[in-house]
Amino acid sequence: MIRVFLAATLALPAFVLPALAADAPSIEAQHFGARESIQRMRLSPNGMLATMIIAGPGQSATLYVADLVKGGDPKPILKSTGKPDQLRYCAWASDTRLVCGIYIIEGGPDHLVFTRMVALNSDGSDLKQLSNQQTGGTLYVMQHGGSVIDWGPDGASGSVLMTRQFVPERTTGTMMAEKREGIGVELVNTTSLTRKIVEQPNDDASTFISDGHGTVRIRGLRPKTNDGYDSNRVIYQYRKPGSREWLALSETRSVGGGLETGFHPDAVDPATNLVYGFDAADGHTALYSIALDGTLKRDLVIANKDVDIEGVIQLGRQRRIVGATWVTDRREQQFFDPELQKLRVALSKAIPNKPLINFIDASADEKRMLLFAGADNDPGTYYVFDKSSRHLEEIAPVRPELSSTKLATVQAVTFPAADGTPIPAYLTLPPGSAGRNLPAIVMPHGGPGARDEWGFDPLSQFFAARGYAVLQPNFRGSSGYGEAWFKHNGFQSWKIAIGDVNDAGRWLKAQGIAASGKLAIFGWSYGGYAALQTSVAEPDLFKAIVAVAPVTDLDMVREEARGYTSFNIVDNFIGHGAHVREGSPLKNAEKIKAPVLMFHGDQDVNVGIAESRAMASKLRGLGKPVELVEFKGLDHQLDDSAARTELLDKADRFLRASLGVSAGQ
Repeated sequence: MIRVFLAATLALPAFVLPALAADAPSIEAQHFGARESIQRMRLSPNGMLATMIIAGPGQSATLYVADLVKGGDPKPILKSTGKPDQLRYCAWASDTRLVCGIYIIEGGPDHLVFTRMVALNSDGSDLKQLSNQQTGGTLYVMQHGGSVIDWGPDGASGSVLMTRQFVPERTTGTMMAEKREGIGVELVNTTSLTRKIVEQPNDDASTFISDGHGTVRIRGLRPKTNDGYDSNRVIYQYRKPGSREWLALSETRSVGGGLETGFHPDAVDPATNLVYGFDAADGHTALYSIALDGTLKRDLVIANKDVDIEGVIQLGRQRRIVGATWVTDRREQQFFDPELQKLRVALSKAIPNKPLINFIDASADEKRMLLFAGADNDPGTYYVFDKSSRHLEEIAPVRPELSSTKLATVQAVTFPAADGTPIPAYLTLPPGSAGRNLPAIVMPHGGPGARDEWGFDPLSQFFAARGYAVLQPNFRGSSGYGEAWFKHNGFQSWKIAIGDVNDAGRWLKAQGIAASGKLAIFGWSYGGYAALQTSVAEPDLFKAIVAVAPVTDLDMVREEARGYTSFNIVDNFIGHGAHVREGSPLKNAEKIKAPVLMFHGDQDVNVGIAESRAMASKLRGLGKPVELVEFKGLDHQLDDSAARTELLDKADRFLRASLGVSAGQ
């Protein structure tokens, strides 16, 4: 039984789109450029209440609490402007107390990032900073405000286990008031703010994993090099039940270009006293379990000969391990829990045409469950399922502005690379199109250690709605397909990765999908790098280039990391050799023939805006057509509806002008 819940009883705030002027952004740009209305949802321990972070104008967001039993309008209890405070997530410490994570980027040339955690009551009262307060005597600024690693099994105490960055303090002269340094773990009461150190800080500590019942069972240590940078290895240790002694578990090492060897622990199951984690099996990442009883007995849980096992599925506040997930042409799930597997099958029948079903959260007793269901042509909807009554209640869609828009279907395809290798990709055609003689876009993903997968993508859907065919290739250098496919990542092995992207364009032309002279490329982050570098490698293939927050020079990427402890890791990822110059669009800008449109936020801490500015300056100096649109106060994600709307509309107009496509096509 499905009944609409929020649509009838919980009226979400509506942000009305302004009337269109003659030169205003298209309706499609406004609708697809809008941020997801619901950005996060979580259930209270008793399953009766839900939090929702709702996107507002600009970068703002508001935390609402909805009563799922009594109904009525959700109540706003906390708001962030997004300038500079961004509300990233909120979850329940108890049925009456919430913990929220705040992300802050401070201005200036270096754009320092800070995180802080706050706690408040479910009615918005008694707001307190949960992160440890610094004194005036600290030797440096605490950037990391901690993260919750254990919410407690039932939410009864209102206390959480959270990490803390310990910073040394000085009182007078050279006397130290606080000598401890590094990451530790504290048990913090979210109401009284009383704190108890559970794990002493360690300057090498990088990871702590709890069992979901209040006990830390695993820690990861990343030793420093002699020059103070992070090393390329992580040492993992574990504890037997009831013991405080750390014992050796495993060690991972970076072996070059982003590949790692060794067992990487992910989650602990206290019922079986096992840790689940990932390691290689026949060239692919597989899921293993290791006994934490002193024997270190290791078993292969799940492996796939074609793709990597991507993650462990965990459920509820205890983060109970219930299954594993991976992606072939579509995302697949295998549940270890037979009841959940049976429920998953039943829900797929109760929610037709939305095959992507995920368990997001659950009450402490797991009798009420929060679900998300979507598809390639459906942005998705949140539901609550009650096991006792067998009722499935629809909460709200994540993109209500697209409810009346006909969305395109996405087809998994393969195309041949120049060496004959079949390259997996996703093809999105305009709704109702026969797929012939269209303006077409190749859209390489970011990363490069990432991949596209079947599902709703606002970028490809926008361009399909505007009449373009879109092909998203999982080129070699993408993750998820094993070590041989990853190569030495998309920078060091750029010739292979970029060759595959160019072959995607050639395939669109050979299939008759792309009309003659109407082939473009659009990419974000690494995808922006690929958009530029493809035209360095083959200047006549693409007739227009759109690059969002692109890497433009590999040496600049390296130098951006020099002031951080991760410099050696980035340096190793970029590598040294001829590929650094040959694979940098900035150093080969004279080869680019197509007009270029770039977008970049001036607070981007992933890829500095200096890279786009340098690229634009170089192209202008060469007399080549280029435009750079800078967004003030925005980071890599450009998480602002107005900015994203402007990006989509400008990109659409630019492509139409460059490809000679009329507005009606």
